[in-house]
Amino acid sequence: MIAAIACVTLICSCKKEYDYDFSTASSIKRYPVDWNAAADSSTSFLINNYWNGSPGYFNTNNAGNTTFQYWPQAHGLDVLVDAYNRSPKSAYTDYISKWYDGVKQKNGNSFLNNFYDDMGWNALALLRAYDATNQDKFKSSSIEVWNDIKAGWSDVAGGGISWEKNRRYYKNTPANGPAAILAARLYQHTKDADYLNWSVKIYKWVKDSLVDPTTGFVADGMNYNADGKKDLTAFTYNQGLLIGAAVELYNATKDPVYLNDAIKTADYALNSSSITTSDRLLKDEGNGDGGLFKAVFVRYFTNLIQVKDLPADVRKRYLSFFKLNAETLWFAGTNKQAGLFSIFLWSWLFNNTCIDPLTTSSIFDMNS
Repeated sequence: MIAAIACVTLICSCKKEYDYDFSTASSIKRYPVDWNAAADSSTSFLINNYWNGSPGYFNTNNAGNTTFQYWPQAHGLDVLVDAYNRSPKSAYTDYISKWYDGVKQKNGNSFLNNFYDDMGWNALALLRAYDATNQDKFKSSSIEVWNDIKAGWSDVAGGGISWEKNRRYYKNTPANGPAAILAARLYQHTKDADYLNWSVKIYKWVKDSLVDPTTGFVADGMNYNADGKKDLTAFTYNQGLLIGAAVELYNATKDPVYLNDAIKTADYALNSSSITTSDRLLKDEGNGDGGLFKAVFVRYFTNLIQVKDLPADVRKRYLSFFKLNAETLWFAGTNKQAGLFSIFLWSWLFNNTCIDPLTTSSIFDMNS
């Protein structure tokens, strides 16, 4: 199980209002949690076990595999930015700066890539790093990546940005969600209407093509085999991306349609047996790429919770759900001596010592 709250202030501000009680497990030690300290210790674990200082990137795992993978780097940078925003220390800005140079070097002296979704994650993280450090190189690189991403748009499958440069016909939520969020944020930074127009266009394609208008469920993609068919697999990060894009467009336009869209998809996710268990815990999505999906879900769901115009009763319900997941993970799914976190089954946790940073990053989004 990987799930919880992506903002310490949200954890600290809510009460225990949930319908699942794990207090009957007598072996579980419970105590008041300092979530800032939990986030800091988790960040230290990520750095100490995955950071490769030469030239500066996150390793594949904590067991000696130093292979460079492009898309997880974005989420590692997000954790560093979260840590800096929580506690502005020069040590974090040092890591952020080294990340920029190291990832760019390992990626062929460029932040561009063959996969549009992976570029989206990194462009978003770069823009957040600019917000934290005010160093122009992060913003200019984010815009450079955006310009490459928007070139992935075509009329195939009715529009949308492709997933891969070598497979232009396949369109999916993981490529278009980050692009819509990024364009909306670049609009907020620059007030250039072209960015907003792109965000609206991309979002409309996702909503019209991949979102169930009745339930708010977000499909994974369509036209994978150039046959027009949709992939209806339920992944947490697709729900999170729709929520994130809707929130950014609501912030930019104040059009209530976007906020209502976000609430509908959020309610689907929290009540769907495809996403949550009967105990109201987010389901396991495995290791590897799947281990990182909840990082995306939690991060953008948190942004929805922080929208001032969100009805108070809805916010209270969402906070209750995520606080349950955070506390369950921390009390029942964390090996604090080893610094390891369970993906779902508590027995898995204590029988494994090798874990990849994708799964770990999901945990850290819970705490940060």
